[in-house]
Amino acid sequence: MVSPALPPPPSAMVSSALSRLLPPSSSRGFTPAAGRLRSAGGARDSMSGELGTRRRLLEERVRPFPDFPSPGVLFRDITPLLKDPIAFRTVIDLLETHLKTHYPQIDFIAGLDSRGFLFGPVLAQRLGIGCVLIRKKGKLPGPTESVSYALEYGQAELEIQSDAVKPGEKVVLVDDLLATGGTMCAACELMKKLKAEVLECAVVIELKSLKGAEKLKPFPVYSLLQYD
Repeated sequence: MVSPALPPPPSAMVSSALSRLLPPSSSRGFTPAAGRLRSAGGARDSMSGELGTRRRLLEERVRPFPDFPSPGVLFRDITPLLKDPIAFRTVIDLLETHLKTHYPQIDFIAGLDSRGFLFGPVLAQRLGIGCVLIRKKGKLPGPTESVSYALEYGQAELEIQSDAVKPGEKVVLVDDLLATGGTMCAACELMKKLKAEVLECAVVIELKSLKGAEKLKPFPVYSLLQYD
């Protein structure tokens, strides 16, 4: 009696789907000096092509909405990216590869309220480290540190629990979007209050024309997608 064939496990089906989106390559590596993916043998065209293919997949899952939430604003909507498991996994894959290559020690990922919570914990799990939360004022129990920052109209505050990280611990801040940089800058100030070391500010989307990365100097910024 012949046993019926079993379907492939879900991980195999996801890998198969991803393989159809990406060109084949025999080896993978990352050259920090160049800041881009390369093959171990130096044949960088194949690997930079793969990186470009992955980023195009992400671009196709970001939906523009003109005049939202107000006239003159072009809103970049990431909900299609979140709906697509391959695209979401690609975001985590690319961030994981980048961080593992550039930073031999990371103690925590810090996710920013609120969409940084979508990416931060998953990325932290991949790296085998913890994730701490940076929240809007009044959302965290216990002793907290807070920083105020300017909005277009008025002020806002971010908070972190006072025992979230220890002095000297190395932290990467994660959010979905970098625009003017006000929120991310406040998050960096919170880390400075706790005497933690900010290694990098990592985002999925950066709006280059708003110059948020300049406001964050000397903290480095890494973004997967850039728009003017």
